[in-house]
Order: sequence, then C-alpha cells, then structure tokens
Amino acid sequence: MTSYYPPITYRVPPSEDGWLLKTILQKRMDVSRKLLSRLKMTDLGITLNGERVYISVKVSSGDQVQIRMEEETSEDILPQAIPFEILYEDGHLLVVNKAAGIIVHPTNGHYTETLANGVVHYWAEKGERVRFRPVHRLDQETSGVLVIAKNPYSHQHISEQMIAGTVDKRYAAFVHGVPAVPSGDIDGPIDRDPLEPHRRIVTPDGYPSLTRYEVKEVYPRAASRVELKLESGRTHQIRVHMSSIGCPLIGDGMYRHPLYARGQAAGGLVPLGGGEREAGLVLPGGESKEAELSPVEAAQLAEIAELDASIPRQALHAVRLSFRHPVTHADLVFEAPLPPDMALLQAKLRETAARE
Repeated sequence: MTSYYPPITYRVPPSEDGWLLKTILQKRMDVSRKLLSRLKMTDLGITLNGERVYISVKVSSGDQVQIRMEEETSEDILPQAIPFEILYEDGHLLVVNKAAGIIVHPTNGHYTETLANGVVHYWAEKGERVRFRPVHRLDQETSGVLVIAKNPYSHQHISEQMIAGTVDKRYAAFVHGVPAVPSGDIDGPIDRDPLEPHRRIVTPDGYPSLTRYEVKEVYPRAASRVELKLESGRTHQIRVHMSSIGCPLIGDGMYRHPLYARGQAAGGLVPLGGGEREAGLVLPGGESKEAELSPVEAAQLAEIAELDASIPRQALHAVRLSFRHPVTHADLVFEAPLPPDMALLQAKLRETAARE
C-alpha cells in the first residue's frame, strides 16, 4: 500500500470558480510540471473534495484541492548517529546549524560521517520516511544555517526562491586586510582554475557571480570582520571574491594571502592552520621560485601567518537565512551565532586592538 506525506490543501475562492483544476495546481499551488507528472501517477496524488479526478475538470468555489506526495527514503545513505543542531523542523522543512568540518552530502570516497548520514539516522529514529534533500550547500569547513527540504514540493519552492533572488543569505567572515570602501559589491564571474580544477578563480569567461559586503569591525594589523550577502551561489564564491579584492579569509588554506606566494627566503616555512607549509612561489608547470621579502613584508607575513594559525579552517559562517515557507507562506528567519572557534578569533582580534 502506498504511503503518503500529509496533504497540501488549497480551498478554491469565489474568484476562481470554473477554473480548470490544472490551472489551480500550476498557477495557485505552484506545482511544477515534473511534480505534476509524478502526482498523476499515484492514486491519491491529486484529489478534488477527496476524490481522484482528471486535471482537466473544472472546479467550483469552496472546492478543496489536495496534493499528496509518496513517502521516500534515502536508501543509498547509511544512517549514523552523528549529532547536529536543529534550528527548526516541521513536516516540510528541517533547518540546521551545520558544524565546521562536516560534509553535507556523501561524495565519492566519502560515504559516511556526513550531515546526511546523521539526518537520515535522526529521521529513522523518529519513524519518519524522508529523503535527504538539501536545498543548498555549505563548504565542508563553513559552518552555519542550512535548510533541508522534506519533500519535492518544498525543495522546488525554496529552490525557485533562490533562483528569483528572494532568499536572503548572510555570512560573517574574518578577513585579512580591510576592503577599500566600507561596503560594496564584488561582481566577478567565477569558473574553475584550468591549472587546478578543484580551485575557482575570477575570470571574464566565468559564470556571473555577485557578492555584497559590509565591513562591520576593523582591527589593528590589517584585519576586519565583514558581513556578506550572496546574490548567486557559486562554489567557493565568498572565498574567491574576497581573495580577489586582496582580503582573503583568515585561516583559508586554499585561497591564501598573496604574500604567501612570494614566500620567504630559500627553504622558508610559514605556519598555517597548526602546521608548517612551504611558502615558495608556484609557477605554471609546478616549478617553484624563491622570492625574498622586504623586512616590512616579512613582518606582515608573520602576522598573517599567526592569524591563520589561530583557526583551523576558513573563518566563514552562514549567520542568517530567510525565505518564505513553501506551504504556509510565512516569512521565516533563522540565525546562528558565531561558533566557538570564530568567537575566539574575534576575541583575540579585539584583545589585540585594545592593547594597541
């Protein structure tokens, strides 16, 4: 016997008397063509006043239109008891505060210890049959608010809001340097680095990408806290954009401060993220070239390296997410305070500021 999620209901108002059921489903309930096709294949997928009907019938004022989606599970995801923080949950959504260091979804070579494994286990313990559907992603080392849809309808609606630009995604970051102006837009197309495909770069031939930023706090020794708003969702977008304006994220081992590329004298090592890594200039073809730094640059690099070593990942946190609920249409706002490692970094920067 087919099991369904609770129905989503629409009551036909007098102004829509005589409309086709198909029109109600597409124009008022915003059911996508793909989902509509799936609903038509099940006995209770689409009902009018409790009865299964063709979508070509006309509706009357006061009629009750309901859609029901089949229950699903993520059979390819191994349930694991991995703790995570829940900010909100109902029959349609799960909003979590993702910890740094955890991957959202299993990938090749990394099938366990992900947020998906933990969420699937959590739902199984509750007796819920739900497929894991993250509406968006956060990098492994980025923490903060993440929304997961519990059915295809919710996933479709929030995804459409993101495409329309009505989802407000805000991030907090600590960066090296201070942007030239207190607030502004970084409008730079992003694509893969042809020399290192796992990296992204700003390039004229890339995909349109826009990040809005505002400086919230400035610290001595050229560091600042910024708030960022994403208007697009490219991989590594914030990290690439901030690096492109000379303000890379503190602790970011991939998009580092340009002084690292110049390196220290022959064989010099610069501490970063708790370990030592070579700081030679890497040229196309993999050759390295020593690049001496002036005393001023050497002192600056030492301060940069000290800050990078004070946090084991890029200092980036999804602090706020707001969107419209796909079913109730209520405006939802979710916030997550700075995690302990970023709070400690902020305290260190403020302590340094107080001494100077």
